[in-house]
Amino acid sequence: MDALEHPVERRGGENPGRFESAAQRASYVTGSPPFFGFCLLLVCTWLGTYVFGGSRELTHAAGVAMTATTLLLVALLKNSELRSERAIQEKLDAIAAAMLKRDDAEPALDRAIGLEEEL
Repeated sequence: MDALEHPVERRGGENPGRFESAAQRASYVTGSPPFFGFCLLLVCTWLGTYVFGGSRELTHAAGVAMTATTLLLVALLKNSELRSERAIQEKLDAIAAAMLKRDDAEPALDRAIGLEEEL
């Protein structure tokens, strides 16, 4: 089962699956200014209902929305961390191969650092 393997042992970035693609897009969205504004609005809503005596139901709903958002962001952060770890490991492997002067070192190093994408 691919999901239970360490990121380094998973298939490389050649053909990312649906989840990996969705997680990558979600990372871009959650790092954007509009998402920060959404989170700020959510916190201000909760704080406003709490401080200014809003209904208990609205305060509870805002708190639950913040908790759910936090849980999803933690899962997304872990996914991003694992993808980053996989990329770093690929680069280190390519550098080690280059230092050992293996025949396949140059293509692996080019792929790991993304030189072909820049050309």
